[in-house]
Amino acid sequence: MAEAPFGLLAELTHRCPLRCGYCSNPLELVRRDAELRTDEWCSVFDQARELGVLQFHLSGGEPLARRDLPELVAHASGLGAYVNLVTSGLGLTAERMADLRARGVDHVQLSVQDAEPGDADRIAGVKAFGPKLTAARVVREAGLPLTVNVVLHRLNLDHVGGIIALAERMGADRLELANTQYYGWALRNRAALLPTRDQLRRADEVVAAARERSRMEIVYVIADYHEAHPKPCMYGWGARQLTVAPNGDVLPCPAATVIEGLGVENVRDRPLGGIWFDSRSFNAFRGVDWMREPCRSCPRKEVDFGGCRCQAFQLTGDAANTDPVCSLSPRRELVDRILAAETGPVPVAMRGVGR
Repeated sequence: MAEAPFGLLAELTHRCPLRCGYCSNPLELVRRDAELRTDEWCSVFDQARELGVLQFHLSGGEPLARRDLPELVAHASGLGAYVNLVTSGLGLTAERMADLRARGVDHVQLSVQDAEPGDADRIAGVKAFGPKLTAARVVREAGLPLTVNVVLHRLNLDHVGGIIALAERMGADRLELANTQYYGWALRNRAALLPTRDQLRRADEVVAAARERSRMEIVYVIADYHEAHPKPCMYGWGARQLTVAPNGDVLPCPAATVIEGLGVENVRDRPLGGIWFDSRSFNAFRGVDWMREPCRSCPRKEVDFGGCRCQAFQLTGDAANTDPVCSLSPRRELVDRILAAETGPVPVAMRGVGR
């Protein structure tokens, strides 16, 4: 039987002021009129705490687009949960930050697109660089810990040294450098985002040197298309984390809606505990019994859990297949062909801003 989840990713809305072409949210964004109401989100938080969830990550889209965000923060904090705000920073004034801190925000994660204003604004699709500097300042002035999140791809990977320096100037305690995961808009734009091996090699060297000298904690998530083994997926499917989408769909991982026939259930129709423990979607790939060869007999099966189920589905049409990123996968040639073909300059399609 599954253990209790540790963290809840609450995607409060898909509305967002940015138009990043690497966004992993689905191409068909949840409309504002389909979002969970305030009382419904509070009920989700109640149920999550009853399950044993300790950390609430309030994300989106842009959670600041929800007018009831202060009420949601207060409710989550009142349950004794650790409340993490994941934001673009646009609209985060000193007054709003002070109010959210008073209501119980414990930590802020701020997204950054690049090291220089022009490059960053082009990637974001709007003039966002200046507001992000302001957001970092008001977080630090509020006395809260700050994590800077950066999605890496072909357009900014060569600037990783400048990005690290920018995060240091922002006063970040932690920097997450995560190579793009190809879901949603990022999959649509993969040919424009995939880095070259030379880019990755140079970035690896810069990050390694920065880890030696920087006071910040630097987390570096590899670009798994280029690796011999896939990354561990969520520490195992339905093992520690769950995601609730803006419309109440409950997901084993944020990208799980890409798997056709998974049988995703909605918290409006069934209690969260029943979905976590007993639903077909959460039990589909738990543990290792579902695995086929070569995963079933692989000594890494409880290290990387067969790789990403969503990636396996998108590339092979069957979520139970070995992630083709793995060098042992019989379908690894799919990834090799992608890497060989998708290396030239291609325009990026900007995602919609949400409604």
